[in-house]
Amino acid sequence: MTVRTTATTSTDRLGRLLALVPYVVSRDSVALDEAAAAFGVSEKQLIDDLNLLWCVELRAPDPYCPIDLSYEGGEITVAEAESIARPLRLKVDEASALLVALRMLAGIPGLDDRDALSRVIAKLESAAGAAAAVSSQVAVEVDVRGGSADPERATLALLRDAIGRARRVHLAYYVPARDENTERDVDPMRLLVVDGNTYLEGWCRRAEAVRLFKLDRITDLAVLDVAALVPDDAEPIDVDAGLFRPSPRDEAVTLELTPRGRWVADYHPCESVEELGEGRLRVVLRTPDARWVRGLALRLGDQGRVVAPERLAAGIRADAARALARYGLA
Repeated sequence: MTVRTTATTSTDRLGRLLALVPYVVSRDSVALDEAAAAFGVSEKQLIDDLNLLWCVELRAPDPYCPIDLSYEGGEITVAEAESIARPLRLKVDEASALLVALRMLAGIPGLDDRDALSRVIAKLESAAGAAAAVSSQVAVEVDVRGGSADPERATLALLRDAIGRARRVHLAYYVPARDENTERDVDPMRLLVVDGNTYLEGWCRRAEAVRLFKLDRITDLAVLDVAALVPDDAEPIDVDAGLFRPSPRDEAVTLELTPRGRWVADYHPCESVEELGEGRLRVVLRTPDARWVRGLALRLGDQGRVVAPERLAAGIRADAARALARYGLA
């Protein structure tokens, strides 16, 4: 067997440790080499993780419940781990405090990679029910001092005011696909952070439907002295899987990913995912616009590559060559 060594961070290891026990429990037992390949690490690193898990004790109502873990004979087994299957039950005050804190964090300007945070908020809102409604009445403003005035922060403050007072807004919105500014009245529903960008979700009276408006494309905004009237049958947009909505008419793009590039399959909805061995993946994505895939491929570097369609792959190789040439590396 080929032993791979990959750089790891505390964040990587924590994610692996959190996933390892349920991964084994759901399969009764797993071979060491199979688990190592699934998590993209060497068997030595996996054994180090298992040894660390031996130190874990779960505090539950029956006050002591250690995890019984073994990897004798090259097979990993886990027993006495029933407690991790118990659903977490939050009280109203606990859920409210957590949601308020998460929304405050999402509102901090310049915060990177906020898409995961937005998805957690959406899941908690769905699970918390009445507790989510209570938390929506609380707003915490973070005063970030220094720097020049930020138009997006001003827009965000106005929208929070409109949502808090249930008021309709009139906005001018730039539509890049048509290269034009449009004006419309919107009844705000909520603010979301998806893929690191902040959006207003609301009932658009021009479209007569729920729409998302990216804050940095709102060129003008006014809070109207008119009550927001969102129809009872208006459904919030499901952003748990991001904003990307593939259709059969979209172009299929095939990528091959190294173990370090497997995160692509977690963060982007894939039409298919195929294990290639040694932690590598082949994934197929569908997209109406391949420009973002070009950017993704360039960010991946040696963690993955586009293999089909060839026209797109050739274009990406040309983009990379031009970029390297600018630095005298081609």
